[in-house]
Amino acid sequence: MVALALFIPVMPGSAQQVPNDLSLGQVRSPVLTIDIERLFSESLFGQRISGDLLRQTEELAAENRRIEAALTEEERSLTLRRPTMDVATFRAAAEEFDTRVQDIRRAQDAKERALQLVVTQGRDAFLATATPVLAQLMAESGAAVILDRRSVFLGVDLVDVTDVAIAKIDAQIGDGALLPAPDPAP
Repeated sequence: MVALALFIPVMPGSAQQVPNDLSLGQVRSPVLTIDIERLFSESLFGQRISGDLLRQTEELAAENRRIEAALTEEERSLTLRRPTMDVATFRAAAEEFDTRVQDIRRAQDAKERALQLVVTQGRDAFLATATPVLAQLMAESGAAVILDRRSVFLGVDLVDVTDVAIAKIDAQIGDGALLPAPDPAP
C-alpha cells in the first residue's frame, strides 16, 4: 500500500501527480514548506527587529556595567569608612546600600524581560504582516497548506518556498519600519 502511494505521484499522466512549472520558477503543489526561522531571520523585517534588539541589548549591557562599577566603588567606599563609623550607623548604611542594590537588580531584570517581550511582539507582528503575503504565495502555487519545514519528516526541496517567500515579503513590506506599531501587551 505504501509503495503504491509513493509510486502514484510519479506516474506519467496520473491524476495524483503534483504539477510544477519550473520553467517559470513557480512551484505548483498542494503542500508547500517554509523555514519559519529563516523567513524571520533573513527577511528585511526580521533583520531590522534583530538589529534593534541587538542594539538595545548592548545598551542595557553597557548600562549594567556602569551601574556595577558605581556600586562596586560605593561598596568599597563604605568598607573603607567602616572603621570610623559606629556599628549602628554602618549597619544602617549597609542595609540601605543592600536594599538599593536589590531594587536596581529588579529594575534591570525587568528591562531584560521587556527586551524579550519586544522580540516576541516583533515576531508576532512579522508573522501577522507576512501572513497575507504567504496566503498570496499559497494561492499562486495552488497550495492548500504551508507547513513549517521542521515538522516535515520527509519531503523534497522543490516545495520549500522559503526563498520565494522572503523575496515577496521584502518586496511588499520591506523592513516593516513604516507599519503601525503593535499595541503594547497588557
